Amino acid sequence: MPKSRASNSSKQLVKSQQDVNSSPAWPTLKPLVPAVDLHLETLLEDQIVVIYKFFTKALCQRYVSFLSNLPMVTTPGKPKKGEALRVNDRYQVHDPNFAKLLYESACLKDLIYRSPHYWGGQVLGLNPNIRIYRYTHGQFFAQHYDESNQVLLGDTLAKRARTTWTLLLYLTDPTTGCQGGETVFYPESGKFKNQSTQIQTAPLIAVAPELGMLLMHKHGDDCLLHEGKEVIAGEKWIIRTDLCVTRD
Repeated sequence: MPKSRASNSSKQLVKSQQDVNSSPAWPTLKPLVPAVDLHLETLLEDQIVVIYKFFTKALCQRYVSFLSNLPMVTTPGKPKKGEALRVNDRYQVHDPNFAKLLYESACLKDLIYRSPHYWGGQVLGLNPNIRIYRYTHGQFFAQHYDESNQVLLGDTLAKRARTTWTLLLYLTDPTTGCQGGETVFYPESGKFKNQSTQIQTAPLIAVAPELGMLLMHKHGDDCLLHEGKEVIAGEKWIIRTDLCVTRD
């Protein structure tokens, strides 16, 4: 059976539907948690990592209030052939400045540099293709794989890059009324050996929305099958981008 993939014009150099000049006036990234208090935590070696409290509660609230006024577009009810079914509202913009701000001002760059072997190459920054996702009651994202994209970073001296990891920044969770909406991963190896060398079925990994959490998972050829479970109540808000490395 062919792999279902996220809706994407990935084989072209990524350009969103909006011009840089129409970028929104994003709220300032303050207050932030001090870099010394942030850490990469591994959920699955070489596949899934998280940074808890990457955004503070106050910053999450400010961003949800701001994003709620953006012109969201509901995804088509019927996906194209080979694409996974997704029902949500989204906003997309090409914004190198915000991508740089999110990477450098929020201490992500420092955290990435602490584990240089993880990312599949020399990290250049974040994908300027910024996506905002809102999932309301009954909305979900069926099982799929995230593809790697080729991008150009920089305006004057553009650098050829490719994406290697998906970044999902959660702005809501049960404390804000969001119920459900877990991101569930299905390890493709199928089996693994525990310390007693017995063969067992690899368990799924369910990551529940958590306020201010940054979830990062490997994509492209090594992407795990995953899905966004149905939101039962409230709203799940996510800022989505990707990690970019030097393209060979």
